Amino acid sequence: MPQITVDYSAELDEVFDRPAFALALHPLVAETVDTKVAACKTRFRRTAETVVADAPAGDVLVHVDISLLPGRTPEIKARLTAAVLELLTGHLRAVAGPALHLSAEARDLDASYRKA
Repeated sequence: MPQITVDYSAELDEVFDRPAFALALHPLVAETVDTKVAACKTRFRRTAETVVADAPAGDVLVHVDISLLPGRTPEIKARLTAAVLELLTGHLRAVAGPALHLSAEARDLDASYRKA
């Protein structure tokens, strides 16, 4: 915990330094939700095809999903997602061309969550 999943458009492969983003993301998450950096785990899922509304082909997106143990207030989660979007924007500042759609969500892990 936190379990972080980043879905991103394949078109960003060459311009999105995913390890650098994760290494910057982990301390931000840890500080915001009062956990340890060592608890943060991030996986990236490359999305081969995306369609955004009625936009022309070429729009790209990144969505960051952060799953947390229950107990954080909606205000803390909102502060976290705002900070994540700011960090993400900084890591993708050089992206030119297609429209870039960024989003983030923080949610509670289900009561069935276990780790070994």
